[in-house]
Amino acid sequence: MTGPRRQKIRFAGKRDPQPAPAARPAAPADPGYAAPRPALLPERLDGLHALTKPGVRGFPDVDAAQALLAHTMRKGKVRGEVLDLTAMGGLLASLPGVTLRAVEGSAAALSTLAAAGLDAHAAVPGDPLTDRWPERARTVALVLAGDRGTAYAMAQVAWAHANTPPGGTLFLAGDRDKGFDRYVRAAGAAFGTGETIARDGGMRVAKLVRRPGPTPAYPDADRYETGDLTVVGLPGVFSAAKPDKATALLLAALHGLDLNGKRVLDLGCGTGLIGAWAARRGAQVTLVDGDLQSVRSAQATLDANGLSGEVLHSDVDAALADRTFDVVLTNPPFHVGRGVVLDVAREFIAAAQRRLNPGGTLYLVANDPLPYEQAMADVGPVEVLFREGGFKGLRAQRPA
Repeated sequence: MTGPRRQKIRFAGKRDPQPAPAARPAAPADPGYAAPRPALLPERLDGLHALTKPGVRGFPDVDAAQALLAHTMRKGKVRGEVLDLTAMGGLLASLPGVTLRAVEGSAAALSTLAAAGLDAHAAVPGDPLTDRWPERARTVALVLAGDRGTAYAMAQVAWAHANTPPGGTLFLAGDRDKGFDRYVRAAGAAFGTGETIARDGGMRVAKLVRRPGPTPAYPDADRYETGDLTVVGLPGVFSAAKPDKATALLLAALHGLDLNGKRVLDLGCGTGLIGAWAARRGAQVTLVDGDLQSVRSAQATLDANGLSGEVLHSDVDAALADRTFDVVLTNPPFHVGRGVVLDVAREFIAAAQRRLNPGGTLYLVANDPLPYEQAMADVGPVEVLFREGGFKGLRAQRPA
């Protein structure tokens, strides 16, 4: 169906002068990777607020399950002390009458919470919180990270149970397509009662009241052997149960690389496989990850192999102070929660440029379609090491 015809208008004689068009407001300057900024909230959260930045789940919005959680808790007029085990950018702190105990394992989220004026606590499922808060809050909130696998979500359920006092209430949010119904059944078996009270698209919120009873056991870590290494993969860590194909391809391509005595950075270390591989070859290694669970996993991998190295919880290179390196090795993440977010990977490349010594080299592996070559060219000329199985290995050397 065509739209209405436009009428042509002819002017007779001289036209009247037309007012100059109003100047368009300038687009806001890009605040850069590190700077927290207001999160984009849906209309139903009018009056609430949160900060965010690249690396925080949901960026540049808030996580969809957390948005439904906040809406549901506001509608239910939840008040008082709330323990938020997945605080992200601090959305629940803006609920009327709520005093938030914010807990996070993401370095990016922790920096955002600090910028919001919240004294957040860095912790992961299984960590005791009684040293920080001896008396448990009567209300607990948690967003399930079903995208991190069943073991991690079950660890979250057990952690929520351990931190909810008998008679206390847990608000549990998540994604139907990421196993929410299964995890709610498991939570209900531990808590003794509960039901789903809110739905929006695929997002769900359940409310559970804890009865006295034992906390479910936490899932064990995975362990596997690859080459001359033992890898320890804690629940929820990328490639916890077996070597990632892209990482395996990168290490195979670098089998002849001389790292003896070199200062090497494993950027985004996950289980620590790359850093441990470099340490086994005589490198002085530093491993960093923005996910605290991954930091713990990488340290366990070094320990399991009798290797030394420094493992830091860091939003990209924020915790590295003035450290520099001869080699940077990375398989950068491009997912944060449900979304594809390339800001983090691009910041990995920018960090390599900042941290490499003159003549130092960045080695990166990624899915073949991801457009990293232009950013890597800022480090130095880019060389393709391999293209195989949908992945590519890239090399860029900083000028001496």
